[in-house]
Amino acid sequence: MYTLVWTSHFTRAAKKFKQRHPELNRKVADILLDLEKDPFQPHLKYHYLGGKYKGMQAVSITNSYRITMTIMITEKEILLIDIGPHDEVYR
Repeated sequence: MYTLVWTSHFTRAAKKFKQRHPELNRKVADILLDLEKDPFQPHLKYHYLGGKYKGMQAVSITNSYRITMTIMITEKEILLIDIGPHDEVYR
């Protein structure tokens, strides 16, 4: 089991995301629960980022939306960084 650590930025972004995309609220909640259980489940489409985001990872909500994060394996923690459209979370 992993612990999700919500940064203040992620908390604000999640609130905005929830208001803008109420149809995805259940899906995001399910993804966060699955991240706590095992972030490497295939349906999460977990992937490493490169370039200026090296050291970070992301999971897909849909083809257009992502959650970016850093996973600290030794601590069993997932530091949630951002949520939103693909082009915005990778800015």
